[in-house]
Formats: sequence, structure tokens, C-alpha cells
Amino acid sequence: MLGLGESPAEVLETMDDLLSAGCRIMTLGQYLQPGLLHMEVKKYITPEVFAEYKETGLRKGFAFVESGPLVRSSYHAERHVTGGKV
Repeated sequence: MLGLGESPAEVLETMDDLLSAGCRIMTLGQYLQPGLLHMEVKKYITPEVFAEYKETGLRKGFAFVESGPLVRSSYHAERHVTGGKV
């Protein structure tokens, strides 16, 4: 989830860490505050930035990257486990 105060450099470093750990599927979405007792959104990430992160992730070596404001971890999960055949 993005929008909690992370820097672009931290996002890129996390991508590298995930790849080093063997992760090949990444989802990036916007954090949305579920209620007043939860952490506030620090920044709303633009769709253009999400698109840049997707391209960067694919260039780095992720097999699948879902990246957008409303993306969640299960977003298009069936495509990822079937090699894109759904």
C-alpha cells in the first residue's frame, strides 16, 4: 500500500528486496483510511506514478505487476497463478 509517507527511493528499494527474496508478483495500491481511528493518508499517488512503478517493476524482473489506486493483493490473482491464461 502506498500513500503512508514512503519515498520513491523506498519503493524502489522494497522492489529490490522483494526480488532478492524470490518474489515475482507485486501489487501496488493506494492506502485508503478505513476509519477515523486508523492512520491518515499522507499522500494520494497519481495514476501516472502507479504506471511508472509498474514499468519499473517489470524492468527489474517481476513476472507480474498490478499497480493502481484501487489495486489490492487479490487483484487479478487468477491471471498470476495461471500464467495470464484466464
